[in-house]
Amino acid sequence: MDFELKTLTSHQAASMAADALILLWPDRADEAAGGIDDPLTLWARGAVADKDIEPAAGSCLLAHRLPGVQPRRLALARAGDGSAAAVRKAVLAALKALPQDALKRLVLLAGNIAAPAVSAAVQAVSEASYRYVATKSQAKPRALQKVTVGVADAGAVRQAFEQGVAVAHGVEWAREWANRPGNHATPTLLAEAARQLGRQPKVSVEVLGPKEVAKLGMGAFMAVAQGSSEPLRFIVLKYQGAAKSSVPVVLVGKGITFDTGGISLKPAPEMDEMKFDMGGAASVLGTFAALARLQPAINVVGLVPSCENMPDGRAIKPGDVVTSMSGQTIEILNTDAEGRLILCDALTYAQRFQPRALIDVATLTGACVIALGGVRAGMYANRDELAQALYQAGEQALDPCWRMPLDDEYAEGLKSPFADMANVAGRPAGSVTAAKFLQKFVGEAPWAHLDIAGVAWKGGAAKGATGRPVPLLVQYLLDEASRLAQEPRRSAKTAAKTPRKR
Repeated sequence: MDFELKTLTSHQAASMAADALILLWPDRADEAAGGIDDPLTLWARGAVADKDIEPAAGSCLLAHRLPGVQPRRLALARAGDGSAAAVRKAVLAALKALPQDALKRLVLLAGNIAAPAVSAAVQAVSEASYRYVATKSQAKPRALQKVTVGVADAGAVRQAFEQGVAVAHGVEWAREWANRPGNHATPTLLAEAARQLGRQPKVSVEVLGPKEVAKLGMGAFMAVAQGSSEPLRFIVLKYQGAAKSSVPVVLVGKGITFDTGGISLKPAPEMDEMKFDMGGAASVLGTFAALARLQPAINVVGLVPSCENMPDGRAIKPGDVVTSMSGQTIEILNTDAEGRLILCDALTYAQRFQPRALIDVATLTGACVIALGGVRAGMYANRDELAQALYQAGEQALDPCWRMPLDDEYAEGLKSPFADMANVAGRPAGSVTAAKFLQKFVGEAPWAHLDIAGVAWKGGAAKGATGRPVPLLVQYLLDEASRLAQEPRRSAKTAAKTPRKR
């Protein structure tokens, strides 16, 4: 889908050839449009005055072939206070009301809205028009091909617009791969998709197979993979937007392409949704797709341990003890707590980069769904400043998270008489104890864990991946690039000799 940004008046928008026009109408427009007399504005002003449309953000009124307006279909969408959240709600409502199959070209007249709202509008168009067709024989692809976003001053919001387009691309990339069935998104196929990203500017990709992973000593990762006939893959992505001496942010994404639970088999109902268990991996790869477009001045490493969790005769059993890459031993009390096993080895591997920040993203626990539902991701961090940065990025990106506790007492349940630790600690505070398990493998790095089990996909009639938390991650990395630019510059020699403060 092609997005373009233009400076447009309502008169100019009304004269454009398009299948539909969405007119965003914030509350302040009720008075501001008083001196404008083009047909589009007169219609909207009259509808508001006659109370034909509710004042609440997301209320929508449709019209067809309005005299003096070129686009056949019109949608007047109330945008409340004009905030990013209100504009997003308005755009989603308008596109839901319009016939998707009839829309090839759309004009979205946003007027004088703020930059963050422009970004939100672009992402909402992409979200509402997305269609999954990869494994359907006769499904119609997305009809919408061209979207013109009209604003009062294109130059003033150009950067936000470009960010919105890049994030929309990354989210769509993540949704597409998370939506694919397990037999169409194996670890090998996911690695091939990552290699495609490696063709983008400033992005490189290395894929390690079973022999290389065994040489690294990733015993926990290999233990999960051994029950499947599909070979594991360890994907290493690097985006270099800053000097080589600049330490990177490292993102780690859980890449279980299908999770049966292993010997601790999951219940049959809704097990098909375990294809979404690589949502963390998909979001990391989607973030790299966005980075390649935005080109921020920061270095980022992405690590994706990917395998299946299957229950064949070679699978790990409850009670087995495995040795992680860190040398720590783990008693497997529940084979369905496999995500933390592949992540712990990736977190150990990440320490070789001496990361500026280390962030893992995983559909890790059902307990997090119980705690926070599908609104906010659970966020754990061992540094207050990192937690605050992620929280603020989530709020700005409309992809919110919530900080959860990491008290040492929560790790008591992980004690084992047969290994250095167990991989589970019982049902109480299950998301917290999972985070405490991961914390044992991060060393001194500034670290955060995002449990996205409640936000990575939706079930029911709206079943499908959401692409979260790509918006949060991209916003955090852009903010971090800005912070990096303000830090005193050091030469490569100085950076190598001077230990970085933790």
